[in-house]
Amino acid sequence: MPNSPIIWITGASSGIGEATAYRFAQEKASLILTATRAERLAEVQQECIRLGARCEILPCDLSELSTLDAVTDRALSLFGRIDIAFLNAGISQRTKVLDTSPQVNQKIMDINFFAPTMIARRLLPPMIAQGGGTIAVTSSIAGRFGFPLRSAYASSKFALYGFFETLQAEYHDDGIRVVMVCPGRVQTQISFNALEGDGKKHGRMDEGQQNGITAEKAARKIVKAIKKQKPEVLVGGPELLMVHIKRFLPALSRILVRRINAT
Repeated sequence: MPNSPIIWITGASSGIGEATAYRFAQEKASLILTATRAERLAEVQQECIRLGARCEILPCDLSELSTLDAVTDRALSLFGRIDIAFLNAGISQRTKVLDTSPQVNQKIMDINFFAPTMIARRLLPPMIAQGGGTIAVTSSIAGRFGFPLRSAYASSKFALYGFFETLQAEYHDDGIRVVMVCPGRVQTQISFNALEGDGKKHGRMDEGQQNGITAEKAARKIVKAIKKQKPEVLVGGPELLMVHIKRFLPALSRILVRRINAT
C-alpha cells in the first residue's frame, strides 16, 4: 500500500465507514467520503482533517444507479487517482420473505450489490493503468449463510462474494486486490435503518447489534486487513463461529440458523 494512499470510503457518515475513516485519517491518508447525509458527512470530514488527513466529501444516494459513473469519475478527479476503494455502504431488512415487497427487494439489491459492482467496474481501468489498486467490500456473515428476516439482504451479500471473487481472479495479474469484509454483530445503526416489508425503517436497535463489538474495534481490524490485502476478514464476536460451522458442519448449521434470534 502506498505511504500516503488515496482512499474512497462509501457509507462513511456513521458506523464502520466513519470509524474506518478516522483510522485512516490518523495515518495521514487522503480521503474521499461518500454517504447520503451531506451535513453529517461534513462533520466526519472535519474530524478527519483534525486528525491529519486531506479529506473531500462526495455526497451521493447510491440507490440512484444512473448517477454512479459520474460520481465515480468525480471521486477519481478529486486527488487524481484512487488507491483503495472501501465499498462499505449498505442497507439491511427485518422482514420475512412473504412480507417483503418486490420494491424493497430491488432497493436492497440496488444499494448493496449493483451500486458497488458498478463503482468497481468504473474504477478498474484507471486502477489497472496506474499499476493496481485495492477494492475492499463490506459483505456480512449473512453473505455466508441464509439468515432469518434477511432474504434480500443475504442475497445481496452472497452476490458480492460471487462478483468480487470473480473480479479478483480475472484482474489479479493487473495488480488488483480484493478484500472481502465480513462483519457479524457490530454496534452500528444498521438495524435502525433496516427496511420493513413495506419500505419503512425498522426504527430500533436490535439486541444483537447492541451487544456487538464497537465500530472502532471493527475498524482497527478492517484497516489492518486492507493494508495487508487479506482476501477476507471476519469481524465480530462469537457469532462468527457460525461461518465455520456452515463450512465444516453444514447440517448442524441449518439447525442452528433456524434458532437465531434475528431481531
